[in-house]
Amino acid sequence: MRSLMVVAVTVLLIVSTSAAGAKGCIKGAIAGGVAGHVAGHGVVGAAAGCVYGRHRANQQAQQQQNQSSGQGK
Repeated sequence: MRSLMVVAVTVLLIVSTSAAGAKGCIKGAIAGGVAGHVAGHGVVGAAAGCVYGRHRANQQAQQQQNQSSGQGK
């Protein structure tokens, strides 16, 4: 039953995210869901993993944008 809830929440998070942030959310939700499942809180882990994954993806996109804009000068 818990794994079904984790999958449902993960799908909901994927659908509710934008295309740009989806990659980070998916990776984070999978990792967070697995870690949360081990700790007994799979849904919370998946949600937190999604948030963290989107944060990291945004950071990496910002770094790439800064590097590419700096090369042109």
